Amino acid sequence: MKKVILKVEGMSCSACQNRVEKYLNKQDGVSASVNLVMAQALIEYDEEKVSLSDLDRFIEESGYKSAGIYHEELEDKKDNTKYYLIGFAFLIIFIMYISMSHMIGLPVIPFLHMINHPVSCGVSLFILTIPFIIFGFDILKSGIVKLIHKSPNMDTLVTIGVISSLIYSIINLILIILGNNMLVENLYFESSAMIIYFIKLGRFIDKNSKEKTKEAIKELVQITPQSAIIKTNNREKKVTIDEVKKGDILICKPGMKIAVDGIITNGETHLDEAFITGESLPIKKSNNDKVIAGSINIDGYIEYKAEKIGPESTISEIVRLVVEATNTKAPIQRIADKVSGYFVPAIMIIAILTFIIYLITGISFNDSIISFVTVLVVACPCALGLATPLAVVVSEGRSAKEGILIKTSETMENANKIDTIVFDKTGTLTYGNLKISKIYNYSKYKDEEIFTFVASLEKNSTHPIANAFKSYYDSKIKVSDFKNISGIGLFGKINKKEFYIGNNKLFKKINIKNEYLKDEKYLIENGNSIIYVIENNKVIALIGVKDIIRENAKTTIKELIKLNKEVVMLSGDNETTAKIIAKELGIDNVIANVLPNEKEKIIKNLINDNHKVMMVGDGINDAPSLASSTIGVSINSGTDISGDSSDVILMHDDLSKIVMLLNISKKTIKIIKENLFWAFIYNILMIPLAIGLFKPLGLSISPMIASISMTISSLCVVFNSLRLRK
Repeated sequence: MKKVILKVEGMSCSACQNRVEKYLNKQDGVSASVNLVMAQALIEYDEEKVSLSDLDRFIEESGYKSAGIYHEELEDKKDNTKYYLIGFAFLIIFIMYISMSHMIGLPVIPFLHMINHPVSCGVSLFILTIPFIIFGFDILKSGIVKLIHKSPNMDTLVTIGVISSLIYSIINLILIILGNNMLVENLYFESSAMIIYFIKLGRFIDKNSKEKTKEAIKELVQITPQSAIIKTNNREKKVTIDEVKKGDILICKPGMKIAVDGIITNGETHLDEAFITGESLPIKKSNNDKVIAGSINIDGYIEYKAEKIGPESTISEIVRLVVEATNTKAPIQRIADKVSGYFVPAIMIIAILTFIIYLITGISFNDSIISFVTVLVVACPCALGLATPLAVVVSEGRSAKEGILIKTSETMENANKIDTIVFDKTGTLTYGNLKISKIYNYSKYKDEEIFTFVASLEKNSTHPIANAFKSYYDSKIKVSDFKNISGIGLFGKINKKEFYIGNNKLFKKINIKNEYLKDEKYLIENGNSIIYVIENNKVIALIGVKDIIRENAKTTIKELIKLNKEVVMLSGDNETTAKIIAKELGIDNVIANVLPNEKEKIIKNLINDNHKVMMVGDGINDAPSLASSTIGVSINSGTDISGDSSDVILMHDDLSKIVMLLNISKKTIKIIKENLFWAFIYNILMIPLAIGLFKPLGLSISPMIASISMTISSLCVVFNSLRLRK
């Protein structure tokens, strides 16, 4: 299955979103999730059954338009809507003056007096309404097309309301011209104009407000520069970022930004990588060090080879993950989607029934048609459809700015339900920067020689312990028949001799007796992880290595306990060593001597006991347990996130971001519930008001007020969601 994000034009409410999504998901080999706020469709499709052109066609067949594949570059399209709205504002004021000046005691334009000159007044209102019909033609066209496609949306409701009042007014205008001057009070041209104007105004404000929800994504895109300096034949050449190819040697001078991900080939400098690593201090970089696009060169001249360009770069990968996450759906959104699917047809039925009942009960045709139009216009499926996705876009964009990459909207919602947080020890609660603390040498070898043997074996390992010995690595020593013994250690042949290195489980593995338990106990009591070195089934050394507790780990654990979260530490180390670290961190629940596959079983057992579990690990060694947890969180250096299998990536290696994630999730769910409450309550109150159920209490609304109310309803949801930016 291949994944693609397509831009979709023409969606105006949740009914549109549901229509496109349902139609796409009906197609063989297609799985889609459509986002109204981002105007995008995240589609997984079988290339053997479906092509990109087919996907474009499916969107067209659903009644909308595909604008092609989404690219993260900023789009700067000129929009003249603001100027049109200003011009039409003066026109709408003039129309309202003609219609209502005589009612509120304002001076009346003599030849447009509604009572004295009904024909000229009516014709003038009709002529002044025509520009509004042209201005709102996109809405009317969309409404009619969606009705023909049997997928009515908010545009359909507005279109039926506007056309109904317009046709009714035109018929009355003809009768007035024929001599029936009494019908001048039954002209509602101004209502049609007002409805279109306020719908347009609302959508303009709504669109601009939605753009603010995407600001975090835009800021990420803007991090990388648009140009670079290439070194060719010892000359410098300035090129656009699109001209850079893999393998090119680029130059970065003080004050400039790194153009693409690469590796330094010449020079040294300090780089500001705060946007990725969260490290406020500049980081020293020299030959063979990796550099990330967007980093700021502080003080040195460097040359670097381009390795990752365009969509392969770290920033592009981050943007892709954030955009994909916003196009997935949280479980809470399914409630709104389900309701939205029936909302527009239900409103149309209610409006028709209102009209018929009014006529049957003897109410005038004039009042019946006005109530019919008011019901159509006051209903607001937009607020319902925007309630969840707007909040999700804002919160996930905000999280990305904080270095918290959330892969699905479901994860954002589930984070609010987490009650148990399980931490891997080495490389997660600790830096994994182990240092040699002590060696017991039981052989004729020098200490440095033993360290060299260990380093040669550890060179093939990804375990953090390898870092403690990397300075002793000797390329002249060749290792053959290398094997990784999961949860125990390593095996390899050096100079035709068999070497094992690992923990005390090795003795059971190779069936020899451990005679060094006293030395092991001493190392463990002093907080060391232990490494036995065995040559040809004989112990030649016992090495203790110590780790450093990660910055913010203590305060993070303390904050999580304050939030009433159960904190568990998993470790492959022996129980004594693990408990020493746990005590320092304030963790009571410690599970030690755990093999990688046992970690996964522990997570599954917790979930089976009805716990919502967040597993925090390094993203590679802990992949099975991360995948089995409710939410898997990996800490990451920020240089390679494409293959990470967790649900959340902490780009800054900062454990305090876990507390921030939980708080953002809690606030997001609160905002979503507020949005849904407002959307439901608005419709529950305003639709009966539009029907006329509260007329005995003296409460009623006109189509104009209905259109204003509907606009305000959507804006309330938008502005409430924007609170998440703070």
